[in-house]
Amino acid sequence: MKKVLIISPHFPPSNLAAVHRSRLFAQHLPAFGWEPVILAVHEDYYEEKLDPNLAALLPEGLRVEKVAAFQVSKPRFIGDIGLRGFFQLYKKAKRIIREEQIDFLYIPIPSFYVALLGRWLHFSTGVKYGIDYIDPWVHHFAGSDRMFSRHWFSTKLSSFLEPIAVKRASLITGVAEGYYGGVKDRNPHLLEKAVFGAMPYGGEMIDYQKVNTLSIEPYLFRRNEKFQLVYAGAMLPKAYGPLEQIFKVIADHPQQFSDLEIHFIGTGKLANDSNSFNIKPIAKKFGLWKTVVFEYPQRIPYLDVLIHLRAADGIFILGSTEPHYTPSKVYQGVMSGKPVFAVLHQESQALKVLQQARAGVVIAFDGEAGLDTISENFSATFEQYRKFVKEFSTEQVDIGAFEQYSAYAVTRQLASLIDLAVEKNS
Repeated sequence: MKKVLIISPHFPPSNLAAVHRSRLFAQHLPAFGWEPVILAVHEDYYEEKLDPNLAALLPEGLRVEKVAAFQVSKPRFIGDIGLRGFFQLYKKAKRIIREEQIDFLYIPIPSFYVALLGRWLHFSTGVKYGIDYIDPWVHHFAGSDRMFSRHWFSTKLSSFLEPIAVKRASLITGVAEGYYGGVKDRNPHLLEKAVFGAMPYGGEMIDYQKVNTLSIEPYLFRRNEKFQLVYAGAMLPKAYGPLEQIFKVIADHPQQFSDLEIHFIGTGKLANDSNSFNIKPIAKKFGLWKTVVFEYPQRIPYLDVLIHLRAADGIFILGSTEPHYTPSKVYQGVMSGKPVFAVLHQESQALKVLQQARAGVVIAFDGEAGLDTISENFSATFEQYRKFVKEFSTEQVDIGAFEQYSAYAVTRQLASLIDLAVEKNS
């Protein structure tokens, strides 16, 4: 069986979202002829709260190699795990590649800095490598044009480092094409030698089955007579415009939404900061804080999130003014067994899949230009959703519409892309 080395600085028991990308790939790659070896930084050097339950989700026999890293200094100067463990990861990866038959090196980012390991290891060992964009690397934030600001420095640094990292890459993948599309434009030479492919996060039913074996109760909120929705996960950078439209409608119709509670989980600016609110200021602006809108900024363990999804009446999914919102996130909501209420860009593939699966109700809008569509339709569409919830049965959901977004199907696509990249660059 061919071997792929996956450098994933964070890995279970880390609870960061990106961890599950590598975990699920490692679970299913052997079915497609690739034996995964995971290289991670030891959890003693993680900053985030650990989730020991995640170890139960790892495939039996998975080989995980771990290295040390520099501890976080006080005051905190460098926190990024990829930087703190960069040289240790390089040294260990080089030894593994040289001593074993490693056929491909795969690096999911962020941490963005570890992408540089691909170029360096290719130079020192000749191994072919690929980079997986879980998030865009070169990204223009609000304020990126303000000279010498933090975002300005970040954009300048990423624009300098990315071409170095990708120059010899054989494979570029991402959660959606929009996440790596700019890489093609900035590095046109890759079009001749590299393989490109979009693969969303895959949903894994085994994870949801595991929840049934744990004695975990929801603790962020309790079931009551209110109509409770849960939004779980980070906020997209361009989702705040749609969110404000929604909050405005709710504030303007207090009677209609008097029984509604929306619980935002893990939406904070910082993963470990219970006070890094993103939603609270907007909720307070519209007078909805602690009546309709509740936020728990700190990330909680993955399996705990699933418990809270199952405790709710429904799942709230919010896209952004950009179209690349992946259907796999919708799939994960559907696997919780709850009906979905979504506000999505009309070009989002997630919208089409959700409708095909008959798993929820959607408001579609046309990006920045179509924000008014949300406020014009929210009230009536939400009443439609209430009726949908009353009649909802998991038997009515066409899971087949999501088949291509299962972790198994997504990993099959990855294996095919790696095979093609190896063949193309042999």
